This record gives sequence, C-alpha cells and structure tokens, in this order.
Amino acid sequence: MDETLADLLALLDLERIEVNLFRGLSPRTGWQRVFGGQVLGQALVAALRTVEGRGVHSFHGYFLRPGDPKVPILYDVDRIRDGRSFTTRRVVAIQHGRAIFNMAASFQVAEGGFDHQESMPEVPGPDGLPNETELRARYAHKIPEELRQVFTRDRPIEIRPVDPVDEFDPEKAPAHQSIWFRTAAAMPDDPAIHQCVLAYASDMNLLDTCLRPHAVLWTNPKFQSASLDHAMWFHRPFRTDQWLLYRTDSPSASGARGFNRGSIFTQEGELVASCTQEGLIRMHDD
Repeated sequence: MDETLADLLALLDLERIEVNLFRGLSPRTGWQRVFGGQVLGQALVAALRTVEGRGVHSFHGYFLRPGDPKVPILYDVDRIRDGRSFTTRRVVAIQHGRAIFNMAASFQVAEGGFDHQESMPEVPGPDGLPNETELRARYAHKIPEELRQVFTRDRPIEIRPVDPVDEFDPEKAPAHQSIWFRTAAAMPDDPAIHQCVLAYASDMNLLDTCLRPHAVLWTNPKFQSASLDHAMWFHRPFRTDQWLLYRTDSPSASGARGFNRGSIFTQEGELVASCTQEGLIRMHDD
C-alpha cells in the first residue's frame, strides 16, 4: 500500500480507551491547527465503532475550536438511540478539557425503495488532467519557503482539478469548481472505511469555492478563514480508490461567512454523496 495512504488509515484507526471513548492522534505536518477533515473522519470512526450492521447515511458536525495537532483528541460517543431501522449517535471531540467539535450521526439498515438523482455535470474526465502536486510544482517559486515542503509533499488523496486556479496568485473565477479524486492506492473492501475516507476528503477544496469570486490570497495576513460546520449525506455505495467527481458551488457569501455545497459522483455518473459547509471568511482592517 502507498505509504501516505497507510498513514491516513492509521490516523483513522482510533484507540479504544473505554466502551464509548476513543483516542486519535494528528500527523506532524507543520500546520498550527488540525485539518477539519481529520476530525470529521475520526469522529465518524468513533461513532461507527459503536454500531453494528448499519451504515451511516448522514452526519452533521460543528467545529467549535481549533484543534491542537500536538496533543491527542478524545472522542466521546453518546449512544442516543438504537431503533429498528435507524441508529443515532452523538460524538464530542475533546482537547485540553474542552469540546473542539461535535457531531450527530445517523445510521440505517440497508433498504430498497424509490430511486432518482440529479445528472452528473459534463466535465472532462480525469485522464490527462494534471494532479494537484504537478500543478503546485509549476508555481512552487511563489509558495513561501516555510510552506513549500508541506504543499509539495505526497498526499494520500490524488486530486485532479478540472478548472484549477493558482493558489498563490489567484484571479477572480465563478463560484463553482470540479475536481476528480481518489486514494493514492487500493483500499480495503470494508464500506465503512470508504465512508470515513470520503468524509476526510470532503473537507478538501469545499471552503475554497466561496473564495473563487474574490481572488483572495489565503496567505494574506489580514485574511482569516475557518470551517464552521459540515454536513454530509451518503446516497449509494462507492469506492474511494476509484475516480470520484467532486462538484462544488457557493450560492452565497455574506456576514463574514461563505456557504458551500458539494455533490460527489462516480465516473459512471452515480450520485453517491452530498455535503454542505459554511465557513468563516473574514478580512481584517489591521
């Protein structure tokens, strides 16, 4: 298995320290706060460890405080309800004695029923598109030296943007984007692992969508951004080691917040998941 993907799966393999209490670690990447997708994925793993025979169909989470990558994160699971068809869990992520994130997740017994979906947008396929690492290599000279190694390192998720922008010299663009992505190597067959990896990956690029019309350089010391919440719905089976299209758009930005939506399709056009996120986007005067 690819080393970066193995590291991601190890990151999601939480340590059980009590019946409903789990501990997760953060990678040493040099970032000053924990990546939101990591907290999403780990919280979902914690919830899944308390559920049998049911898959997650949705979760809703709120980011309360920045995560500290230097110390472990504790995930406390509340078994709110176990019904005949649905199961509900609440997860609170804790650091330094305070909640940094909470999530409500719902699980369902597999069922058949009515079936329809929106069509996948017509975009170029992943073959022949440069990946994110190749694109960043083209403007590596613009990346601040203290960030260059972080931004050009190998990653567990390969991303191929359909309509890329220069992250360090952006131009104004429409408030939507499309990217193809998949894991850097083959994954285990367990569907729950694929759901947790998709939750992790869903936080990539989503908040960026509401910044495209404003051509904001995120390294600007006056600019502040952070994820505020994240919700996700799983519709159909999928594999994260096969190409998935992530189509995102931002219908609104106001009040120092940007709202973003995402739809995730297989290469064959099946809609497998949807997500939404609102983020803080604030420009300070001083």
